[in-house]
Amino acid sequence: MRVLLWHVHGSWTTSFVQGGHDYLLPVVPDRGADGGGRARTWDWPANAREVTPEQLRDEQVDVVVLQRPRDLELVREWLGREPGVDLPAVFVEHNTPKGEVPMTRHPLADRDDIPVAHVTYFNELFWDSGRAPTVVVEHGVVDPGELYTGELARAGIAINEPVRRGRVTGSDLLPRFAEVAPLDVFGMRLAGLHEKFGLDPSRVTLHEDPPQAAMHAELARRRVYVHPLRWTSLGLSLIEAMHLGMPVVVLASTEAVEAVPEEAGCLSTRVDVLTEAVRRFLSDPDAARLAGKAARAYALERYGLGRFLSDWDRLLREVVR
Repeated sequence: MRVLLWHVHGSWTTSFVQGGHDYLLPVVPDRGADGGGRARTWDWPANAREVTPEQLRDEQVDVVVLQRPRDLELVREWLGREPGVDLPAVFVEHNTPKGEVPMTRHPLADRDDIPVAHVTYFNELFWDSGRAPTVVVEHGVVDPGELYTGELARAGIAINEPVRRGRVTGSDLLPRFAEVAPLDVFGMRLAGLHEKFGLDPSRVTLHEDPPQAAMHAELARRRVYVHPLRWTSLGLSLIEAMHLGMPVVVLASTEAVEAVPEEAGCLSTRVDVLTEAVRRFLSDPDAARLAGKAARAYALERYGLGRFLSDWDRLLREVVR
């Protein structure tokens, strides 16, 4: 099929474009939100190609994968077609609901012609999807390989925009983790993190937006992965860390309670329990390695790329039919 989608969520799109379709990625001059084109820090296959809005008019689009309400407007403007009416469409909901949870109504709740594909069962449970048909297609990631060495007695964390997002990403919890372990924070827009949350630069090192492969290699050298996010759908960085073979210490919120088995590390709503687990893994490399192997085994089984692409192939066929 020829699938139109926007580059909204880099890690998710990296997995999605690994399938056997022709993926059309809009690109605009400033590579802004309406057209980011291909990723620059991920390695995407050649069948994920950039198209300008003008070029789109000459493309035979079979289905559009929407990810924002804005995408509906752009399809109407650029293709002159109505998603769900004269162009098969599916809406991927990446995010947890905002506002008056669990009463938050989904933007497509009043339509029954575009299915909403939630990326977690938590999302499907907590969004009020109204009349919209729903399905859950759980995440899948490209396996980076079992790269874990744990040679550095430090904790790795991956968070995008931790200053702006603050409590959502658990950024305010970092000082408590930094008391028990030196931290390496990887992600986008990290500037100001030390100042905002009173972090000691000698305890917390920032790694601004490295290429994905480089980040995986560096994360895997850290003894343990910490996932302090309070309100996120399911951070793909957590699933990637598990694929790497890292033990994980995770705040027990949203879908994390489904994604992390007990033997993979530590899952709790108690920060003191989590910090103690970090301390334990730093002092016991053998326990860390065993937990990491359990994390990898579970991630490969539940969040493997093959299952993800198969689920999406099935859903796209149903939508087009």
